[in-house]
Amino acid sequence: MLTVRCARQTRTSSLYYPLPLYLFYSTYSSSAAKQQTHHHHPPLPPASSASPSTPSLPSFFSSETLQASDILLPFKEWFLSRKNPFFDRIFEILRTKDGAAGEAALGRLNLRLSESLVLDVLNYGKSERDLLSCLKFFDWVGRQRGFQHTHATFHAIFSILSKAKLMSLMLEFLENYKKQKYVHQVRFYSTLVIGYSVAGKPEIALQLLGKMRFQGIDLDHFSYHVLLNSLVEHGYFDVVDVITDQIRLRGHENGITHSILVKGFCKQKDLDRAEEYLRRLMVEKVNGKPVVNGVLVATFVDALCKDKQFQRAGVLVEEVKKLGTVPLEPAYGVWIRDLLKAGKLDGALEFLRGKKEVDGYVPDVFRYNTLVSRLLRQNRLEEVFDLLVEMKEQNILPDGVTMNTTLCFFCKAGMLDVAMQLYDSRAEFGLSVNSMAYNYLINSLFGDVSVDEAYYVLRNAIEQGYFPGKKTFSIIADALCREMKLDKMMELVLVALEKNFTLSDSIYDKFISALCRSNKLEDGYLLHGQLNRLNKVAGKNTYCNLISGFYKAGRGDIAASLLLEMQEKGHMPNRKLFRAVICRLCQMDDPEKQFYRLLEIQLSRYEPTCQFYNFFIDGAGHAGKHHLARQVYQMMERSGIAPSLKSDILMLQSYLKNDKISNALNFFRDLSKKREFKRKLWHSMIVGLCKARKPEYALEIFWEMRKKQLKPSIECYEELVKLLCYRREYRVALEVVDDLSRIGRPISSFIGNVLLLHSVNSRELINAWYNSRNLQNLTARSMTLGKLVDTFSDSIRGEEDINKMEELIRQCFPLDLYTHNMLLRRLSMSQINLACEYLHQLYKKGYEPNRWSYDIVVRGLLKLGRHVDARRIMEEMGHKGFDHTEPTRLFV
Repeated sequence: MLTVRCARQTRTSSLYYPLPLYLFYSTYSSSAAKQQTHHHHPPLPPASSASPSTPSLPSFFSSETLQASDILLPFKEWFLSRKNPFFDRIFEILRTKDGAAGEAALGRLNLRLSESLVLDVLNYGKSERDLLSCLKFFDWVGRQRGFQHTHATFHAIFSILSKAKLMSLMLEFLENYKKQKYVHQVRFYSTLVIGYSVAGKPEIALQLLGKMRFQGIDLDHFSYHVLLNSLVEHGYFDVVDVITDQIRLRGHENGITHSILVKGFCKQKDLDRAEEYLRRLMVEKVNGKPVVNGVLVATFVDALCKDKQFQRAGVLVEEVKKLGTVPLEPAYGVWIRDLLKAGKLDGALEFLRGKKEVDGYVPDVFRYNTLVSRLLRQNRLEEVFDLLVEMKEQNILPDGVTMNTTLCFFCKAGMLDVAMQLYDSRAEFGLSVNSMAYNYLINSLFGDVSVDEAYYVLRNAIEQGYFPGKKTFSIIADALCREMKLDKMMELVLVALEKNFTLSDSIYDKFISALCRSNKLEDGYLLHGQLNRLNKVAGKNTYCNLISGFYKAGRGDIAASLLLEMQEKGHMPNRKLFRAVICRLCQMDDPEKQFYRLLEIQLSRYEPTCQFYNFFIDGAGHAGKHHLARQVYQMMERSGIAPSLKSDILMLQSYLKNDKISNALNFFRDLSKKREFKRKLWHSMIVGLCKARKPEYALEIFWEMRKKQLKPSIECYEELVKLLCYRREYRVALEVVDDLSRIGRPISSFIGNVLLLHSVNSRELINAWYNSRNLQNLTARSMTLGKLVDTFSDSIRGEEDINKMEELIRQCFPLDLYTHNMLLRRLSMSQINLACEYLHQLYKKGYEPNRWSYDIVVRGLLKLGRHVDARRIMEEMGHKGFDHTEPTRLFV
């Protein structure tokens, strides 16, 4: 027969108890899980980014011969030492089997049930955080012949429920229990008093005590002390003295009573009275034994430390220490804890070392865990490792926190292979990974290893009820979207929606953007629809990406629908987005119908404004439907809204873009009479005519504008010069350039580069300059420009020439990268070696060579048959991500 020896031999009177607790638990498990998964530790970053300081690693970790298994093995052995195979078998049955099969399997273990065994099993299950199994075991034990639950076992299960914050479950159980009718009323009421006291309802417990006294029955010493402690914890100090008197009258007063009373004084901030009470107990003895105990001293030391009276606490501890009969380990433990709470980590470590050397003090696992966690946050990895080794050497049984902290340590130390092996071995020693460890592990894996391995861990985490915090999920989303692992990302998002986790707009935006980029528009649209059904408002960028995807895919109808929805959600589309949607609608069947349908819906939903009409005028103009633009313009006038200057310009541009030059000219003349020389209007007309390749009309308006003493914009000059040079009307182009001097403006880099480009191709430009000038009356600026054009038309013979050329250009206009590319082009025509050297000198001049910089040199080398040198430049070009231009491909 299988037996279990237990340390506890005492057993109080047995009790009846009602329906199984685990059946109540099933009602609350889903809501409790939701509460637990919503409570996340702040995501902790991987070792590479957790702190500005570089963590120092234990020296032996740097050994080249050391394998991951060498480091992991001693930790695994230590973690396995906490396991109790017999208890593990009990909990395996409880987890895997239900009903008759589970009860039969437990029965075959032939357990010798006792209070001490039940308490040990519940305590073991509590350390494993297996609440449901604890409740099932408690239920099963209570139904076994020859065993009845005691006050202690009830108190144990109530404490487990209380620490799990399942007060509702406990209260429902107690309400159900009150409805039961038992012969043993003393035990029945005592259990209720214990339950309500632990559940934080001492007022109900007092009512039950009153009912008991009315019936002539009373509590035992255990129940009285549970009630007294609850009264102190919840501040019912006016009743504490009454219950204390009852405890004394019944002869139940002991060390527990004293500890609770001292706790009460401390909670009332009456530290002097607490010390007076404690000192009185220090000189008292009962049966030759001191009354004062370690818990009592620890309670008062805790209050002093929280009040930052560490020196006063130290004096008291030394006095108690002289008695030689009071264990001070509890006081040392709270002292360390309070030092840590006060932010005195180094002080806590120093205190620990001192007490260890002098008194042989060894903290419990909880104190060690707290120290290790604080050191880990500060990247003090050497000290973390030393403490973990010290725990092992002191035979401290590790708990779940210890194992999770160790997992975090290996992550932060950059030893992800060890961390992953520890993680994969979690089932061997019952490791339940907590949210902090998952955050460490996932962040480290996503930062340093493969996304797939990190995703594997994350899926396991979600199955265990953990979901990453927003920061961690953002890192995950970035990695998955960057590597286009969109199926995995979709799984995570759907799980988040299912579990009602709130993700940031930026995460949805990144994901939907990635779906759009990979042509998975339908998936993005379905996800967007699901968000709408959950009343989640998508961000503006999300709408823009979806709309952009659908109009590029030719689905103007969906793009238009999303555009309208976007406005309903409070996001105002810009003109560019409206333009894109309208252009796509105008490419569909029956474009005018599609156009007017969108226009009518907009008019029916929103108050029309000038900006609103401008969007449609602009969109129709870009779609090549100038007549629709004109109709909208006229509709605006009929509605009583005066067209703005922007409206006029957009209407003018719609004519010019569609080559309706006569319409544009007539419209411009009409507007000129109304607007009284609005400079922007003239600017739009000149630039628009140049882009329509109508230099004669552009020049006519340009000179007319100058006669009216209006100064054209620099863009007008640039577009005119570019078009006239393209048409080889160099004389006229130079007249426009000269006009810049007359209005006091410098030559822009754009105009200067155009002149250099045409001077490279032929000498026509410099000939036009000589033929159109009276060299006697030229200004210094004009002379410099002529010299530049003339010089640039000839070959550059060496480095000295190029330096002079740069200086000459600088006197005329500012150099930019395009200018340097023009110099490269001139050099490649006669001095290819100098061109190669000049290409790499651009970095020293503060420029990053672009595609055309490399392409010019490559083409020059290929023309001369220098293929080896050309390939070298081509490789460098490829590393930069540049491809050749079409003319150069003919030589490759």
